[in-house]
Amino acid sequence: MNSLAALLVPLMMLTAPASLSPERGGMPGPDRAGFAPAPEADEPDAGDAQGIAPVWRELSGSFRPQSQNQVRIEQRVIIRIAPRRPSVAPDILSDLPQGEVAPQYEERKMGKCVPIKGIAGVQANSDNRLLLFLRDRRIVAINLEKSCRARDFYSGFYVEPNEDGLLCVGRDKLHSRSGANCDLDRMRQLVLVRR
Repeated sequence: MNSLAALLVPLMMLTAPASLSPERGGMPGPDRAGFAPAPEADEPDAGDAQGIAPVWRELSGSFRPQSQNQVRIEQRVIIRIAPRRPSVAPDILSDLPQGEVAPQYEERKMGKCVPIKGIAGVQANSDNRLLLFLRDRRIVAINLEKSCRARDFYSGFYVEPNEDGLLCVGRDKLHSRSGANCDLDRMRQLVLVRR
């Protein structure tokens, strides 16, 4: 019991009205009009230490330490890169032989990072290679680690952005919708060769 509560108990007993008198056998005494009030069902017994008054319960409860709960809010952002949409709708005449030769691309070295917000789409290319189509009209080829297959990324991939907002070789992992997690092995820019 707190020391303050030990000092307040005798004070509460002195100020509380004497509701039980010994000459009446424990029954409540008459009021000024001479009528005895009806006994209440929840009235405590004289030997009950907690039955002094509901005020005492409130007072003693205010000295107890309050329970506090802790709330922790975390935020996680995952970016989805979807497959590239076809830019031209299929035409009826597309099955006819065309006179043009398919464009030829050459690989060139580039930095190890690409801005994630700059990626417009992705396409699975060969065994472990993805093509990223950037918003500034560049095409970047990404080689995945040897144990990964590009066909697992047919419906795009998910990546957790870093503070710098870049997708980098040797640091970031790509997560496919099928559950594959792959590291980036190499990044090269594909440039159209003019002939």
